[in-house]
Amino acid sequence: MIQWKAVTIVKVRDFMVRDVISVSPENSVKDVMAILVEKKIGGVPIMKKDGTLYGMVTDGDILRAVKPLDRRIHDYFSFITYIAVEDKQVHLQEIINREIIKIAKTHGIVTVQPEDDMEKVIDLLSKHHFKKLPVVNGVNRVVGVISRGDVIRNIQQTIVNSL
Repeated sequence: MIQWKAVTIVKVRDFMVRDVISVSPENSVKDVMAILVEKKIGGVPIMKKDGTLYGMVTDGDILRAVKPLDRRIHDYFSFITYIAVEDKQVHLQEIINREIIKIAKTHGIVTVQPEDDMEKVIDLLSKHHFKKLPVVNGVNRVVGVISRGDVIRNIQQTIVNSL
């Protein structure tokens, strides 16, 4: 006799993080850096007051914003004092006090919805090399986030449960 195992399609809603750490467009780069460090995360959605998605910012976006003036760092003081922004010398203090929305991605943001399946998430994360995807509802309100780590944990749990 053949026994069939029921295949359950795992949905984003089943493993997304619902307690979203987010920032507003007015937060400074410095504020966002503090949140990323404190929460030990690599990126956050930027939300308008009504909860709709406005942008995404990652630790990589911040690194690109504060890149060294040239490839040779002569000393640590040079690195933390002046950086390159749009081919101009700008004091680091000016960069970290800018609104985060000035360096964030605001167009072409890839999102998923709670009813999407895990296969779509894996495809998006691997194809685009994203670390994190915002989960939005039908009116573009952020209802969760899903990261590569969340997917790996889900895959590992599925493997453990199937043994």
